[in-house]
Amino acid sequence: MTIFGNERRLFLDNEAETEHLGRELARVVAQSGHGLTVFLDGDLGMGKTTLSRGVMRGLGHEGAVKSPTYTLVEPYEHLHPPAYHFDLYRLGDPEELEYMGIRDYFSGSSLCLIEWPERGKGVLPEADLEIHLEAEGEGRSATLRAGSEQGAALLNELELCWPDH
Repeated sequence: MTIFGNERRLFLDNEAETEHLGRELARVVAQSGHGLTVFLDGDLGMGKTTLSRGVMRGLGHEGAVKSPTYTLVEPYEHLHPPAYHFDLYRLGDPEELEYMGIRDYFSGSSLCLIEWPERGKGVLPEADLEIHLEAEGEGRSATLRAGSEQGAALLNELELCWPDH
């Protein structure tokens, strides 16, 4: 893990490591007892849904985790904390989020993972944590940036558990 202030950069060799990062994020969020808003950024095929699957499985979900491209949100309310996976790729206008009651999802105790957050600009709350995924050699690089004190605390906890490559 490379450290730059409120930013961490990781190299992920494969899909399993991307899912592992998601599981570690879930563990740290669950221990914190606070909700979190996470923006997932990267081109198609970079691992945003794989990372989300790791988070949901890390929180105890045993079923399939699919990208909610057509439904916009997949709720996992049975988890602790309750989690919501958004995919805004097909969103036509950010105002559509208001019609679906988007603000109700961002309670103090829920975890919200948002793919394609730029499509909800102006309606979505600020991210506690932003994760940017991009191709690097045979794997992916993940840049994690804190956008709040809570996001910075999460990065510090994650740093303690992530092995250097």
